[in-house]
Amino acid sequence: MSARETQDQKAIAGEMFVQQVARANADLSASPLRVATIRSTKSRRDYILESTADEFYEAADTSLLPVIGIDAANLMRILRQLEVVAKRQAPRIAFKANGRILILDLADILAVQAEGNYVSLRLRPNAYLVHESLSSVAEKLKPYGFIRIHRSVVVNMSAVEEIQPLPTGEYMLRVKGGKEYLVTRTYKHNLRDLAQLWVGSERLCG
Repeated sequence: MSARETQDQKAIAGEMFVQQVARANADLSASPLRVATIRSTKSRRDYILESTADEFYEAADTSLLPVIGIDAANLMRILRQLEVVAKRQAPRIAFKANGRILILDLADILAVQAEGNYVSLRLRPNAYLVHESLSSVAEKLKPYGFIRIHRSVVVNMSAVEEIQPLPTGEYMLRVKGGKEYLVTRTYKHNLRDLAQLWVGSERLCG
């Protein structure tokens, strides 16, 4: 590749970078955080990247267009949000109840409770009976943040608001809406998954 072609490609790359930064800059909040920033400056022949934290830069042509300032932390946050929206949708569950096939967001289900040969999907304020075993439902829901706390109860981790230790070594668990469920000693180790970070509670649910 000739030096001229290489120079042209650098110019094109610089143009694309500035356009991407400009689009991201439009979505930034009005109050930038105090973190390192990325500044993009474009000329006819080259472009410059400057970090206020590390103080490094590349030489660029002096006939420059206006500088675009962008908060690096906000840019990364926007990119992560766009990735989530593009690649993942909220998981949903379909089941037959009362002669109809219902489709609900899994986040709306607070708990699943065994009732004979059926399971009851507990929503607020409704409940739906589904002809399936709790073990089967628990296995299907496990990848979506549901944990077993009793031989007859599975709960949605995101719906749990409080757990209370009992003198028996068991726990009482409360979900959104105030409904309480007993956590037996057999399943209390699953309570560790309720939070990604435990502070000052290393022995809790041990």
